[in-house]
Amino acid sequence: MEMRQDQRTSGTNDVSRRKMLTGAGVLAASAALSGAAQAQPAADQDGARRKDGESPRVALVTGSSRGIGAAIARRLGRDGYRVVVNCEVNRDLAHQVAQDIEAGGSRAIWRQADVRDPAAVRGLFDACEESFGGVDVVVANAGVMHLAPFADMTDQDFDHMIDVNIRGGFNTLREAARRVRDGGRIFTTSSTITKFRTPAYGPYAASKMAQELYASVLAKELAGRNISVMAVAPGVVNTTLFTDGKSETQIAGFAQRTPHGRIGEPEDIANVISLLCSGDAYWVNGEVVYANGGIA
Repeated sequence: MEMRQDQRTSGTNDVSRRKMLTGAGVLAASAALSGAAQAQPAADQDGARRKDGESPRVALVTGSSRGIGAAIARRLGRDGYRVVVNCEVNRDLAHQVAQDIEAGGSRAIWRQADVRDPAAVRGLFDACEESFGGVDVVVANAGVMHLAPFADMTDQDFDHMIDVNIRGGFNTLREAARRVRDGGRIFTTSSTITKFRTPAYGPYAASKMAQELYASVLAKELAGRNISVMAVAPGVVNTTLFTDGKSETQIAGFAQRTPHGRIGEPEDIANVISLLCSGDAYWVNGEVVYANGGIA
């Protein structure tokens, strides 16, 4: 049967491209990289268990006495992680989150620490090592929000956001860079508000955009250690940080803007973190993951 001209040309081009790539060593390099991808540390492939198959992995979640942070801590506990819960003020709530994790069959402790204080942050990591032998996953979740137009934003509120969100996030990520074990995960919390450019959210959005830059740069700085770093950007989530000061009508309006027809729950964000901790998510690195139900 006679071959059409386009078929002959396509076959010739395929052979020529293959010869060219082979000659350049590209195919060999690609094969080597493919093999490396399948030979990632067992700690990544086994989820909440380390490569020795015996010792569970350890997670530290800052700002985890309530809201999104508490949901993340509980979810990682259910996944089998040993968890260090953190609060600045809400000691009773942090204690309850740790109890919930232990009731679910894992182990947890809680520690009070202000992430604005570098020594206090070092103490959190010390607690991971003293209680559980080290740390594999860090979620830099602690944050505050003050809203006002530029003309009305007070120095006190602005400084508070900069100190907690930007300085506190830096303190946590710096210590994570030094002490997270190879093959681990580091997360920082951004916000989908960085996409909206909404009036009154300017300084808050800027403090969250900083988290995205932190993640991108830190991922590169940790090259060679098989640690993936990501910024997770929730959308509208049913926490007091979002609902305080808003009417039911306003909240319903946000729900209508989301394709799923509802606002997010803290567990929605926790599920995303859990997924990104799995070995299958290893290749997601230095990225912003928008967990917003499609609102933006």
